[in-house]
Amino acid sequence: MELSARFRSAVAFAGQYPLLAGADLDVGTGEILVLRGANGAGKTSLLRALAGLLPLFAGEAMVLGLDPTVDARRLRPQVGLLGHHNGLYEELSAEQNVRFAVAAARLPKGRAGEALDRVGLTGRLASVPVAKLSAGQRRRVALAALLARRPPLWLLDEPHAGLDAENRELLDQVLKEVASFGGTVVLASHDERTWDALATRAVTMSGGAVLDGVLPTPEGSGPAMGQAVELRKDLEGLPDLPDAPDLPDAPDVHDVHHVHEATGGQLHQAVPEEVTNVA
Repeated sequence: MELSARFRSAVAFAGQYPLLAGADLDVGTGEILVLRGANGAGKTSLLRALAGLLPLFAGEAMVLGLDPTVDARRLRPQVGLLGHHNGLYEELSAEQNVRFAVAAARLPKGRAGEALDRVGLTGRLASVPVAKLSAGQRRRVALAALLARRPPLWLLDEPHAGLDAENRELLDQVLKEVASFGGTVVLASHDERTWDALATRAVTMSGGAVLDGVLPTPEGSGPAMGQAVELRKDLEGLPDLPDAPDLPDAPDVHDVHHVHEATGGQLHQAVPEEVTNVA
């Protein structure tokens, strides 16, 4: 199976606290992979590492053919991350939010309308400010922004939380469509219904490690789980590690970097006139 991501003995810290503790994971292209585990097991940290937002201290990693620690800037435009928060501009309408995501990623303008249509945000609803939308409708806007970008790798953190049955079904349909067209989906979930109805594979995390994350290796095709991997740094003396720099909060949606880079922190200076003038 072709892999979209491969982690071996991945270690990551916040200060001296281990977020990932020797994580081994294979993610096959076209999979819908569910990360299971209790709160604090490392699911969100693993999603951030896959997105190039959490650098590894040791171990090896490949995501979409790139090292996420070394090539994070090249990787992030290819990744869509949807976290607990939708990452939307509440003063903008649903359509303006999606059109801004498309413009910031320098993609064809028509993708915004297509994505809004797919999630059922059309007509007057598309022009309503996000602040006035329901929780389910806001989630649809965030989903439309990802759909418009069409990233090859989707990373979602508890995406079904707070959604009613209709919006859960829509989300499941969209994710299945993404996988059917060759996209790869990794999502963290506590919901057993998600594991049964959506996942092509589910793995369990505990203490920053993935208990069953490595796919079987055909005989003679490469190293199996447990064999030595190259470490970036010597792991001896871990108790004496210096404090790592504070990690920024992960952006929650779109291509992880484009909002900050496109705006320089000044939204209204970066939103194209054609976006802000949506009728």
